[in-house]
Amino acid sequence: MEKCRLNKTCMKTLFINCVVLLLALVGMTSAKAQNVMTLHDCMEYAVSNSTKMRIQQAATGDAQIDRRDAALKLFTPYLNASTYAYYNFGRNIDPQTNTYFNTTSFHNSYSVSAGYDLFNGFQAVNNLKISKTGMLIAESQEKQVEADICLAVMEAYYNVVYYKRLCDVYEEQVANAEASLKKASRQEELGQKGHADVIQMEADLAERQYNLTNTYNQYRDQLMVLADLMFWPVDEELVIDMSMPEWQVEPVAADAVVDFALDHNPAVQIASWQQLNAKRELNTAQWQVMPTVSLYGGWSTNYFTYLGSAANPFFDMFKNNGGEYVELSVSIPIWNRLSKQSAISRKRHALEKATAEYDQKRREVESEVRRAVQDRDGAMTAYLQAQRKAEVQEEAYTLHLKKMEQGLISPLEFQTASNNYLKAQSDEMNSLFKYLIKQAVVKYYNGIEYLAQ
Repeated sequence: MEKCRLNKTCMKTLFINCVVLLLALVGMTSAKAQNVMTLHDCMEYAVSNSTKMRIQQAATGDAQIDRRDAALKLFTPYLNASTYAYYNFGRNIDPQTNTYFNTTSFHNSYSVSAGYDLFNGFQAVNNLKISKTGMLIAESQEKQVEADICLAVMEAYYNVVYYKRLCDVYEEQVANAEASLKKASRQEELGQKGHADVIQMEADLAERQYNLTNTYNQYRDQLMVLADLMFWPVDEELVIDMSMPEWQVEPVAADAVVDFALDHNPAVQIASWQQLNAKRELNTAQWQVMPTVSLYGGWSTNYFTYLGSAANPFFDMFKNNGGEYVELSVSIPIWNRLSKQSAISRKRHALEKATAEYDQKRREVESEVRRAVQDRDGAMTAYLQAQRKAEVQEEAYTLHLKKMEQGLISPLEFQTASNNYLKAQSDEMNSLFKYLIKQAVVKYYNGIEYLAQ
């Protein structure tokens, strides 16, 4: 019965190994068929295909149109042309004799007019300034969206690499556990090892196989998250570079990063420009209580004839009836139910709100930068400690493996040493990827875009 149970266990182990090997072969085949994507490639692809970027680019296009419209309204007059033609079948006034008549007549008119606001409370000037600042805001928002996408892709990318390399560690652990179980089963047959030890080693193998499967599922899940962030085609396999990234310590003082971020960070710049636009809008509203001065000019002519009567030729009448006009208009607001005063109050409140939001944003960015620098330094310290712990646990694992092969320790003691070594490897990789992300965030606040790192 024991041999039968062991055979079933070996067959189960062989089946799992075949599945893992098949998945590895599929991955190798896909890697050959697809280009291997580095972190920079993934971020660049995500930025190029993200719907968030397309939405923000459309908003930037609207800002360009607003700037163009404001410039045209400030520097160019409006120009209109019109014409009409109609038959009159009833009672009407003769334009020549100024008397009533009942004869059917035909009327045709042409006109061209132009106008320009000489003074409208500096509304056109301020609108042009506001539109230029709005363009800067839209461009900064586009950069902000790009940074958010890159950071999300970076986190997902490192999660994929972490779980894939953890799968490699578990595969090695499973292979070692299988070899140990096979040797222990043979020793049991020879009477050199007890049945309880074999059972314990079999349980250890089952646990490691479960951990391998669970970790592989997490790897596939994170790979799907990364593909979704990149808008990767669903019918194509995403293959990324699984090698450990090259890195070096780049110490930067927190105060220097804070000063740079408060002057150049897109979020702070957007809040500053919004505050500036609020001041301009308040200034415009205050000037609206002043008179508006406009200049108009135009030319018009007409042609008419009566049914059954001789009429002057069209071009003669067109020329003789032509006339021009120039008009200077002054509009003085006297009583408009306090609508302009209400607009001034609203714009003043908007300025107070924009000022508070600007101060809040500066405080948030300063806190974020200091926290990012602190997290980076903490992650670096944690990584160095995890690296040292992994080295020690590797040495301890090697010694326990030799003792296990010599029968000097129990399988339970060896399992404990193996778990400690596995956890140390996991902590080392996890702390390294955390440090790389925190370092990238600090460099971003210091003026280096994610795609340029």
